[in-house]
Amino acid sequence: MIRNLAADVGGFTSNAFLVAGDDPDARTVLVDPGNEFDVVSRVEAAIDGLDAVVLTHTHADHIGNVDAVVEAFDVDVWGYNPDHPLVDHALADEEDTRLGGHDYRVLHTPGHKDDHVCLIRGDGAVVFAGDLVFADGGFGRTDLEEGDRARLIDSIERLLASTDERLQELHAGHGPSVHRDAREHVELALRAARTY
Repeated sequence: MIRNLAADVGGFTSNAFLVAGDDPDARTVLVDPGNEFDVVSRVEAAIDGLDAVVLTHTHADHIGNVDAVVEAFDVDVWGYNPDHPLVDHALADEEDTRLGGHDYRVLHTPGHKDDHVCLIRGDGAVVFAGDLVFADGGFGRTDLEEGDRARLIDSIERLLASTDERLQELHAGHGPSVHRDAREHVELALRAARTY
């Protein structure tokens, strides 16, 4: 199960994806808790407990609710930069982490922010893209601190090279998720980032 708990929230927040699974090895994870809405009550309404928080990156709209989630569920936070005060454990490039009932490969994808990662499911069917790429060919802004267009393009190229036709679902940090032919949206984002 992948559910966006911020789907109907207006205001300054990212999407907040609750990922759960049915098998005994499943780990219930909140990918990017979002900001400025009561994500705790939404987690509680959806599931009995939470095992971890995983961050795609540490911009305020993705991490504003971290403290409330940690306090409510007594969970650790995983992110690429272990020196960030909210991160308890490092996600290493090319290593696996468990989300729901699947292992996901961590892909370091800077350009929007230095600590940005994407998460690719082991079977290649699903990616959590953070703010690297969005539905319909959108891509992350590079006018903020640590933003770099050339690095962003390199990261989109890396994501594209790390996926194939099996990629069906793309869950981005903002906007709608894509549920079929997701790789085409990544290709569109690469073309747009190179052009605009």
